[in-house]
Amino acid sequence: MALPKILSRSSPSAVSASTIVTSRMTVQTERAGFSDLTDDVAKFVTDAGAEEGVLTLFVRHTSASLTIQENADPAVLADLAAALAQLAPENAGWRHDAEGPDDMPAHVKTMLTSTSLQIPVLDGEIVLGTWQAIYLIEHRARPHRREIVLQFMGSAA
Repeated sequence: MALPKILSRSSPSAVSASTIVTSRMTVQTERAGFSDLTDDVAKFVTDAGAEEGVLTLFVRHTSASLTIQENADPAVLADLAAALAQLAPENAGWRHDAEGPDDMPAHVKTMLTSTSLQIPVLDGEIVLGTWQAIYLIEHRARPHRREIVLQFMGSAA
């Protein structure tokens, strides 16, 4: 099988990572599901004066996670939630149920997804694809207050 031909590549850029800006974002969830954080994350990058570098997001919980997914068709998020429910159903005979029947499945769903993301920042903007958005995924049925640490490292204006 032939390897794909590289069509183009931009010239490399180099910056001194002289700036580190950190903030904590609190998100109140209502129930299990996806919360779009893209606009709030972009505002953090703007407020940080970020020019070029990397943005890290980290959710400080074991029953919620972060993902970058399609934002054009809501059916994508519904299908992803259904897939996670099939992979970690509540009635699978879990031993850990200290906080209810959705407790252990939430931990498994977090393990299958991610607690942190890294996103490039170029020209003062987060670099996402046309249909990509940043989501917090709440895996628990009841409301929770979730904390996400945002940290930009790179050059700033």
